[in-house]
Amino acid sequence: MTTDTKMNATSRRQPETQRGFTLIEIMVVMVILGLLVAIVAPNIMGRSDQAKVTIAQTQLKNIQSALDLYRLDNSHYPSTQQGLEALVSKPSGTPEPRNWNPDGYLKSVPEDPWGTPYQYVSPGTEGPYDLYSLGSDGQEGGDGDAADISVWDVKG
Repeated sequence: MTTDTKMNATSRRQPETQRGFTLIEIMVVMVILGLLVAIVAPNIMGRSDQAKVTIAQTQLKNIQSALDLYRLDNSHYPSTQQGLEALVSKPSGTPEPRNWNPDGYLKSVPEDPWGTPYQYVSPGTEGPYDLYSLGSDGQEGGDGDAADISVWDVKG
């Protein structure tokens, strides 16, 4: 046998040794992937609402800390009219802040995770002020992720 004959014989045998996936093997893998997605997806999808509630609780605690610093500097909390903006820029009106921090207490007032401003009332019904989010529905009351989230209900 010559070298050319050996190469032709070898090249003819290669396609027999190279084997791809069969249609049935691909279908089995697709069914397994489909089952995995069906099991895992509901667990992941239900977490986004819970994550937004956790974000709102964290933001409320941060705003509460800024309000406490404001009170330490000025001996009182901002009035309802002065609102949470008093934590960003020096408020006018009464009560006048005597020792307002020129750097402010927050860089900006965040909105809740559903795009609604946090509600602030001073004096409050549960404490020196009320600070809360209206939840996902943007209305007072509600259940689940639509429930109001008050700074006084947040632990930590």
